[in-house]
Amino acid sequence: MFDAKRFLAEVTSEPGVYRMYDDKNTIIYVGKAKDLKKRLASYFRKNVSSKKTEALVSVIANIDVTVTHSETEALLLEHNYIKQYQPKYNVLLRDDKSYPFILLTKERHPRLTAFRGSKKTSGDYFGPYPNAGAVRETLSLIQKLFPVRQCEDTTYRNRSRPCLQYQIGRCSAPCVSGYVSDEEYNRQVNYVRLFLQGKDQQVLQHLVEQMEQASQQLNFEKAALYRDQIQAVRAVTEQQFISNQNTDDLDIIAIAYQHGIACIHVMFIRQGKVLGSRSYFPKIPSHTALDEVSETFFGQFYLQAGQGRTIPKKIITNRQLEQKSALEQLLSQQAGFNVSIQDNAKGKQSKFLHLAQMNAEIALTDQLKQSGRIKERYQALGELLQLPSIRRMECFDISHTMGEQTVASCVVFNQEGPYKADYRRFNIDGITPGDDYAAMEKALLKRYNKPLEPEKIPDIIFIDGGKGQLNRALEVFAKLQVEWDKNHPLLIGVAKGEDRKAGLETLIISKGGRELHLPADSLALHLIQHIRDESHRHAIGGHRKKRQKAFAQSGLESIEGIGSKRRQALLKYLGGMQGVKAATLEELASVPGISHKMAETLFERLRE
Repeated sequence: MFDAKRFLAEVTSEPGVYRMYDDKNTIIYVGKAKDLKKRLASYFRKNVSSKKTEALVSVIANIDVTVTHSETEALLLEHNYIKQYQPKYNVLLRDDKSYPFILLTKERHPRLTAFRGSKKTSGDYFGPYPNAGAVRETLSLIQKLFPVRQCEDTTYRNRSRPCLQYQIGRCSAPCVSGYVSDEEYNRQVNYVRLFLQGKDQQVLQHLVEQMEQASQQLNFEKAALYRDQIQAVRAVTEQQFISNQNTDDLDIIAIAYQHGIACIHVMFIRQGKVLGSRSYFPKIPSHTALDEVSETFFGQFYLQAGQGRTIPKKIITNRQLEQKSALEQLLSQQAGFNVSIQDNAKGKQSKFLHLAQMNAEIALTDQLKQSGRIKERYQALGELLQLPSIRRMECFDISHTMGEQTVASCVVFNQEGPYKADYRRFNIDGITPGDDYAAMEKALLKRYNKPLEPEKIPDIIFIDGGKGQLNRALEVFAKLQVEWDKNHPLLIGVAKGEDRKAGLETLIISKGGRELHLPADSLALHLIQHIRDESHRHAIGGHRKKRQKAFAQSGLESIEGIGSKRRQALLKYLGGMQGVKAATLEELASVPGISHKMAETLFERLRE
């Protein structure tokens, strides 16, 4: 038992951060306080504020405190600890994906492309965008407005004639000389830069000047092209939600909360343009107050922004934050400019906040429905298999092409559905090509032939395959070096139905050797189909990556002595990979940088 009275007698009244531990010395909660003694004493009153606090206090075995100079410093340290330890009783934002940008490269003929990761490539970055879909949509729009190339550099350097994008008016073909001057191309690049900066009126002004100039020179065909471009840009500009007079970076955040599930909807506005929006569903312990959800989300969303997210000048929200001033001060220090948080939006901003609130409520309703459906499906599967509860399920699938580049997938479902953090892929080598039984055996051994934490032992393991696959899996489990319950986990084979049609699957239960054919409307079958399809998708994705890598390395990259410069020379002088493969020994030797001996090696390897 934790001696709270003795602890409180010794704890300081300075600002700082506290960490609570359970009897296994695991951090279960991290908090901050302006007055540590006063805040910690509130946990040990006779009448605590919530059931969550009751549950937390009942498992506390120890508390550590770290004194800080100010409440602002405590706020930053608190969120660093939350990110590091992921405590059980804290609200946790599950947002581990990096944010995509649009990159306009710096080179003779700049390229426009999507970009994700550290900004090592020189050029102008625009964003971040909430997701890859928003980037693709923006790039597609820009391609219709400005004929700036979006092709890969390898394609650009090895073209001998314009591609289809030039034919349909979406690129000016800078890859081939004689189609567009550097001056005209760079003019279009500048329009793209201004457009992405939200300076639409400057773009229109420049285009009008170019149209009038072409008209005065009696170049009516060119003037008509500028006229069409002006009309297209104006049509897009009219659809923008934000006035061009307001070019500040802005985030609009609305929070909806119901039945223990919160949805935080964030609308991203950069350079006066709405880049898109995104809904977040943080992990929330039972009986957590909405005030704690909103306070913790703001801290984690901005203070833990290590994935390319930027801090805007203004944040508008539908929640009043108790630590608003401390958060503003800390965000301003990190951003290098004044950041304000506004909870009383007016005018046009209130309309956007209302829109974000509506989206948050819709997304929350959908999430609650989905959560309810998942619970019903788990209950139906538990009743079918006579299992009191199903905490964790895993499913395996094999993917290959004619026995080559074999990949096995393992997907995991917990009580909330897919648990992607525990998904795994296994590269399968050292087997007879096409031997799915051996591939499955290797995958199962890689996954289970080692001690697992009790909570990671699945209740059910699905094997995508018929009796043969299931029997091989049972043989594997019989010789595992791990001691498990005799009937746990339960192995189930999922055999495809006639013509591989969904709804006609046969379930082969390892315990008793039963075969089940479930009706197409069975909730249990829907859950099994979901996990089977997810494992199939995960396996195919891994196989495609492996196959593409092998394909890329099966050409010139795999030949010793052929580096990037020689490879480019071969492709350029011989007209691409097909020309290289069809070239004679003399033609290969005539390429600059390729000696006769290297040409012989290259000729032999390509013939293989």
